[in-house]
Amino acid sequence: MSALKNLKSVISSVLIAATLSAAFAVFYARALAAQDSGDRKVKYRVDPQYPEIAKKLGLSGVVRLEVLVAPNGSVKETKVIGGHPILVNAAVDAVKRWKFESASGESTKPLEFKFQPN
Repeated sequence: MSALKNLKSVISSVLIAATLSAAFAVFYARALAAQDSGDRKVKYRVDPQYPEIAKKLGLSGVVRLEVLVAPNGSVKETKVIGGHPILVNAAVDAVKRWKFESASGESTKPLEFKFQPN
């Protein structure tokens, strides 16, 4: 019986250690991702072209986007948060060509563009 209790105790200790190690790994990965998300700077930027139709209509406004940046710094996805569809297309087309600093993981970045007729 004593050997069985010792075996159960060892197994229990191993399971606790494995659980703590896994929890630490998840915490560490999330901390790295959070660190990357706010500090990535733009290395290459393309300004949006004010659409001719928007000029003719005297259209102005703000476009808000959220971009998902890949580890290599390229824009992986864009999500439109708000703005006029004509202006949104111009902003998205430009942002897709942006390049950010490299990082260890993906990150999201909010962006805002103001369109004003000259």
